Amino acid sequence: MRTISRQTRIAFVFVLSAMYLFGCTSNQMYRTDNSLCISSLENNCDKHSIQLHNQGDDSEYFLGFVEIDDQGQLRDRNQMDTVIDKLREMAGKDSLLINVYVHGWQHNASPGDANIKNFSEHLKKLSQIENKLAKKQNRASRKITGVYVGWRGKSISIPGLNVITFWDRKNTSLNVGYMSIAELFLKLEEISNVRNSWTPPIKSRLVIMGHSFGGQAVFSATSQILASRFIDSRENKTHQDTAKGFGDLVVLLNPAFEALRYAPLYDLSSERCSYFPEQRPRLAILTSETDNATKTAFPFGRFFSTFFETHNTVNREFCGGKKQFTFKEGTADRTAVGHFDPFISHTLVPVPNAEPLTTDVYDNIQNVWGNQTAGATTKYGRTILEHLDRTAPRNPYLNIRVDSTLMANHVDIWGDKIQEFLRLLVLLATSDKAPEESGAQ
Repeated sequence: MRTISRQTRIAFVFVLSAMYLFGCTSNQMYRTDNSLCISSLENNCDKHSIQLHNQGDDSEYFLGFVEIDDQGQLRDRNQMDTVIDKLREMAGKDSLLINVYVHGWQHNASPGDANIKNFSEHLKKLSQIENKLAKKQNRASRKITGVYVGWRGKSISIPGLNVITFWDRKNTSLNVGYMSIAELFLKLEEISNVRNSWTPPIKSRLVIMGHSFGGQAVFSATSQILASRFIDSRENKTHQDTAKGFGDLVVLLNPAFEALRYAPLYDLSSERCSYFPEQRPRLAILTSETDNATKTAFPFGRFFSTFFETHNTVNREFCGGKKQFTFKEGTADRTAVGHFDPFISHTLVPVPNAEPLTTDVYDNIQNVWGNQTAGATTKYGRTILEHLDRTAPRNPYLNIRVDSTLMANHVDIWGDKIQEFLRLLVLLATSDKAPEESGAQ
């Protein structure tokens, strides 16, 4: 067998090192101007951390940027303070629907990033729907605001070579979740809580979304708070209430973290044998059945990183023995949360040949959710949500397996039908309307 010479090996290492060095993406802030920018055809606001889009239109929305470095630190506290101060100022005049998006692998806060464009379109459509609903319900509309959390999810720009960053970026997203992002979330929640202490008719609301490793970052920042809010151990409590969440809703799209990390929340929510009709969703995990990044690559990497760990078999029994299940810790520790079958609570499939959604569909979503029954299928606009009877109806934690025609792969989260379903969830979780009486248990 021919051996490779020492010079050839050195040259090979040199080429790989050069590719890595020169292929690295910029480690700098993208949004360095903290003055308010009014977006227009002549001004795209690329350098601004706070922006107002479609001013005076029914699709008007505010968009702010907060950037975090590889160690989970704010790149500039003034940037976050500018976003928070502007939202606080807006909340003093109007009720807000604050939407946060934390991007995933292969994205950042750079001008032109596809996730910024997609998130902006989500805010625009949500604003249009909110204005239509407000007119129908004879109320003032909430101002739609968004916060885009940027981190270095894309660390190498060379196509093909960037796939080797999967596990490095996974570790970085944990830093993002454990550090500054929690402070940001809590300050945003404070804005909505302060506004909510004022006189109604409308209250400000907070929704947080994370994709891929951004979903891991969001879960890391919120999971223990979710558990605390679910239990609700405050003083002078006299009765069991609906389960609270972080803000109003946390949504994780194709999240890249281990199912074992979700197990405590699954146990917690399964201990309740029933939920009130007015209970709203608080955590929704949506994973494509054909997301190979979390279905195949994820367990492959976790196999090696957990090789020397010990695991047990877990037996669970809830509701006086009516609900029982068993799972292997090792499998749960190597499988992404959206692909671990014992924890899947729902499936989501499309409605064939469905008509576009009307305002009435959004207006009636509280009744659709509140009147669900065990094991039933429920139509949510152009999608059908099937309850698998593994958890009680109206359990506020949903782990949904999504049909491939709605989400084809890891990055396919912006399609019309899946976005419509997400907007229905957002409006359901943030509405003050109670479901109509129907005899649902």
